[in-house]
Amino acid sequence: MIYLVFSGVLWGTGGLTGRLLWLHAHLSPVAVAGYRLLIGGTLLILFATATGRRRPRGRAAWLRIGAVGALAAGFQACYFAAVTLTDVSLATLLTIGAAPVLVVAFEQATGRRRLDTRVAATVSLAVVGLGLLVGEPPHGITAAHLAAGAGCAIAGAAGFSAISLIGKNPVPGLDEVTMTGYSFTAGGLALMVAAGVTTGVGFTPHPAAIGLLLALGLVPTAIAYGCYFIGLRAAAASTGTVTALLEPLTGTVLAVSLLGDRVTAIGAVGAALLAVSVTAETWQARSRVVA
Repeated sequence: MIYLVFSGVLWGTGGLTGRLLWLHAHLSPVAVAGYRLLIGGTLLILFATATGRRRPRGRAAWLRIGAVGALAAGFQACYFAAVTLTDVSLATLLTIGAAPVLVVAFEQATGRRRLDTRVAATVSLAVVGLGLLVGEPPHGITAAHLAAGAGCAIAGAAGFSAISLIGKNPVPGLDEVTMTGYSFTAGGLALMVAAGVTTGVGFTPHPAAIGLLLALGLVPTAIAYGCYFIGLRAAAASTGTVTALLEPLTGTVLAVSLLGDRVTAIGAVGAALLAVSVTAETWQARSRVVA
């Protein structure tokens, strides 16, 4: 469980890094996502090579890499499309909030996990807490943009849910670090091509911009996702998506502490509910493993 909790906290640094990166490099969201996956994947491949891990071999390994790479690219693209059509808060609410609901529904339908009162209460509490923390989106969003943005956000949630469900079942001979490295590199290249023919990927290579890109690729991408897939070995996919809710919680704490952002009383209640839901899910998962 510590791997899942750690990954959720590290994901929370991505928002702050992304905001600072936009100020220094002025890259489009798709370009930022492409750089993020490409740098994170490359760093993981280098780490896997340096530590003597085997390169991917066999049809099953490359199919898994292709599937996770495509899902990662699609998840990132859909999320940032939702941000463009609506705003960051609403896109986060729908994408991160819908993921545990989708995974729990899938696990219930396939018999992987029984939907008891505790599971339903934990997920419901998490979604409510996220909604209170995020708050209301700004006015002025048209109905068409709202509908399109919501569709993109749900598609992004489905992509992240699929990654969590697939990552639960490792391929023999393909460890999590190697799989994540090659998958993210492939996904990052796909996004870079898409950004290159639309918004562009160039920026002035200031030391601050390069440092932020490396930080974005290392901390909330390479390390966080590596920990996430390792944590899924002994936890349900729904547990992973609930602990992912630590991302907006951590991001809010960092924004208040370092950027001077303010949180309303309702937002503080939402943060508390999120913390309670993640703690409850972590404790329940630990009890299942011990039992």
